[in-house]
Amino acid sequence: MSTAHTTYEIQESLAVLTFNRPEARNAMTWEMYDALLAACEDVDRDPAIRVLILRGAGGKAFIAGTDIAQFEGFRSAEDGVEYERRLDDVLDRLERVTKPTIAQVQGVAAGGGCAIALCCDLRVATPESTFGVPIARTLGNCLSGDTCNRLIGLLGPARFKELMFTGRFIHAADAHELGLVNRIAGPDEVDRVVRELATGIASHAPLTIRAIKELTRRLIAKQRLARGEDRDLIELCYASADFREGVAAFIQKRPPQWRGQ
Repeated sequence: MSTAHTTYEIQESLAVLTFNRPEARNAMTWEMYDALLAACEDVDRDPAIRVLILRGAGGKAFIAGTDIAQFEGFRSAEDGVEYERRLDDVLDRLERVTKPTIAQVQGVAAGGGCAIALCCDLRVATPESTFGVPIARTLGNCLSGDTCNRLIGLLGPARFKELMFTGRFIHAADAHELGLVNRIAGPDEVDRVVRELATGIASHAPLTIRAIKELTRRLIAKQRLARGEDRDLIELCYASADFREGVAAFIQKRPPQWRGQ
């Protein structure tokens, strides 16, 4: 189940999926998203697997978002709607994995990478790790309603809006204080800490854990928009000249010039 840019391993009762594209800070291609979906399916099929761990290779990034090159071909609002729908399908599948999931975060978790980390049940980060969705100062696109809901649930509305309006990143210590991160461990210890946490969870009653996880998901889901209620706002951003400028500026490594159009 491993691919060119992912490694999938079974270690006793633990499944470990590593996003292995360190030269691009593990920026996600659709092949990598598909590998995440495949891992979710395998974890649910195999009763011997009790916990799924997600991690990034290289030590400098968990996931630095979606590979921006994939946005260069966008020509219409529908392209943006389809991208957000497809990403929502991946994140929803990750949320629905019946076993506990742990994001092992070293370095940056940005954009889609931040969303993936937030979809996991628990997060363990190294002190230098950061979390953020800086699209207001980089691409000029929009989050889906479900992704906004996850961030609002963890941060509260005021902190969420401050984070999105400023495009800043939250450092691990602040993220821990806010409840975004469950534990912090140094780079030399994070593998051990994550595996000890996962092994402890794996030793507990699996049906109890499954029930608590699913009850939590259902309760949170009741607060979400119906599919399509965010479409007008996604179209507003992805159909804009600002979005095309944001992508071009990112590729060209220059500051974008926003026009509000």
